[in-house]
Order: sequence, then structure tokens, then C-alpha cells
Amino acid sequence: MPRTARVILVLSLLFVAFSSLVFSPVLAQKKSQPVPVIKVEVADFTGGTRLKITAGSNLNYSLRKSGNVLTVSFRTSSGLRYDRTPFSSRLVQSIDLAKSPEAFLLLIKTSTADFSYTQSARWNPFELTIELKGVEEKKAPAEPRPAAPEKPAATQVQTQPTPVAEQAGPPTSGGKKQVKTIVIDPGHGGNETGAKGTYGTLEKDVTLAVSRKLKEAIERGLKYRVVMTREADLSVPLERRAAIANNNKADLFISIHVNGSRRVKANGSETFFLSLNASDEESRRLAYFENNSEELENRVPEKDFDDLKLILWDMAQSAYLKQSSQLAEFVQQELNELLNTRNRGVKQAPFKVLTGAACPAILVEVAFITNPEEEKQLQAEDFQARVAEAIYRGLNRFLQLYEKP
Repeated sequence: MPRTARVILVLSLLFVAFSSLVFSPVLAQKKSQPVPVIKVEVADFTGGTRLKITAGSNLNYSLRKSGNVLTVSFRTSSGLRYDRTPFSSRLVQSIDLAKSPEAFLLLIKTSTADFSYTQSARWNPFELTIELKGVEEKKAPAEPRPAAPEKPAATQVQTQPTPVAEQAGPPTSGGKKQVKTIVIDPGHGGNETGAKGTYGTLEKDVTLAVSRKLKEAIERGLKYRVVMTREADLSVPLERRAAIANNNKADLFISIHVNGSRRVKANGSETFFLSLNASDEESRRLAYFENNSEELENRVPEKDFDDLKLILWDMAQSAYLKQSSQLAEFVQQELNELLNTRNRGVKQAPFKVLTGAACPAILVEVAFITNPEEEKQLQAEDFQARVAEAIYRGLNRFLQLYEKP
């Protein structure tokens, strides 16, 4: 071998050896870097609620309040996981973790938009403490007013108490529920996208858009409080959706979805209510697909459907099947009239999202996102508005039938 070639070979070997010594530990360190896990402890105290957020490593964060949601933004390149722990609180309704292009968002939803917060943090280990206080506690010290000059008792003026601003949440005065509640459930969300259309349309986006329009229609036309199981692109477990309805003492539960099929030409609208046995094989498969969405860590195998039936039978939904059936009929009739889509009828299936709701509950499959023609319709604002209007009309007919004047 020529001397020049030997020199080049030796230099090459030295370079490879040097690179492995210098860069391998760095790459290994990046590869083995663990994903931070945050935990949240929630505890009420006199006058407010305290949240303690902890993590195994230090995190950069910022806070922003918008309406009844306090958002904690975490910027981390190694990902972030939320170790969810059950909690009960007067002020905090839910805590969810979402992903934006720039950061991970911890969304703290409260029962009212009228709250203030303070925060403090310490490092090594990381611990962020947030204290929330409602408006009533905040205004309490200002209640005493300068006393007016004393007058004889006979002429003393009685002042009317200042009315407290109406807050979100079920009314509790007098132990009687004065404002009724409808819970709208936009199907899927977050990492669980649902069905996907030929042109890339995602079920989770369509269901959220329709649900927002339905909420506006109900609030505009009915004296009902409306709660949504999600108001952003978030993953909400199926069990929790029914729990949200029950925690808010819902009078009606409406879950909105769009359909999917391997048959590209499958089309039309259909409305479901809960039953132990599906109306047909296609309904059974659809329920199985929805019950085993990717958002759930523990999927429900088909062999465990008997266990699911036992759970369904014990749940409060069995007391509302007649009303659920009637609501489904009204909604389906209006969908046929306003959308001009194929009438696939009212069907029954063991949808897990409906099992725990202690009120009449239905699931609406608006159209087939896997059908290119219906996918284009689902993308259109006008069609989404007509879907919302149809569901609203069916809902209104149901309320007129069952509610006393």
C-alpha cells in the first residue's frame, strides 16, 4: 500500500475513534433523557383552592388567565406527561394537559371566570404552588360601608343587598335547582383524532365546531345552562365525559360524532341511544370502535362485552331509555329534513360514553367523513350550522313534550 494511502487510512481511523469518544456520550445522554412527569395536588381551603404542581426536574413555565381557564405553559423539549389523580374541589372543575406547537399546556378549568390567582415556585425539586380565590371571597372585605349619620329608628332607611353576579355552575340556593343543564360532548379530541376523511379532515375538529354552534343555538333560544365536555382540542376519557354530565347535574346529554366506514360510498345520518344489544352488526362494530378509541389506556376487548353489559344494566341510563329514544327520534327527524342526507334511522348500541350519564342521552353520527362528498359538506360552515340547527330543533321538540309550562 502506498505511503500516502496508509496515512489517510490512519487519519480516518483516528477521526472515527475521536468522534465515538466525544459524540457518543452526548447522543446517549439525549436518547436516555427521561420525559418529565407532573403531578397536581388539589386542596380547598377557607376562601379558595390551592394547587401544588410537582415534577422530577425543573421546568420553565408561564401562566395566563382566559375566562374560567387558567393555563400553565411548560416549555420542554423532552416531552411532558401528566400523572392524573382524582380530586374534588369547589372551585376547580377539571385539569387537562394539551400540546400546542410551542409548549405543553396544563388547562385548569374553574367553575367561574371571576377568580384571582397567585403563584410561587421553588426548584430542585420543582414545585409550583397556585392559589385561586373566587370573586365572593375577594369582595368580602369591601362589604362594610361608612355609616350614615344616625337617624331616629322610625326613619332609618334599609338598604337593599347588592345582587351577586351570576356564576357558572349549578345553582344551590334553597336546595332547589332553578337553571337546567344540557351537556354537549364533542367526540374524540387531543391525540385521539377519531375518523379521518380522504382530504385529511379529522372527526375531532368537526365535532368541536358543530358542538360550539349547538351551544350558541341553545343559549340563544333556551333558558338552559350549557356545559361542554371539552372546549378545546383535548383528550377526555370516555368515563369522564359522563362524569362531567353527572357532576353538573345534567338534564340531557348529547354526544356528537361523525361516522367512518371502509365502504367509501357509505353515507347518511343516524342517531343512537343506549341499549345492551346493538340494533345490527354495523351498529355493534361502530360502538366497539368508539369504545376502544386511542385515548383509553385499557381497551375493551370484544370478549369482555358481557362485562360491559352488566355494567350498562346497573347504570342509571336504564331509567331513561324511553326519553332517550324519544329525543333520538326527534333529532333524527330534524337531521333528515335540514341536511337532506340519507336517513339511516334511530338505532341502539352499547356506547360506553352513554353508560354513566344519569339523564336522557343520545349519540349523533352526523355524516360519513370517509365519504368524499359528505366530507366536503362537513368542512363547510353552513353545513355545520345546519347540523347544529337540526339538533337544536329536535331538542326543542323534546323539551316541549316533556317539560311542563
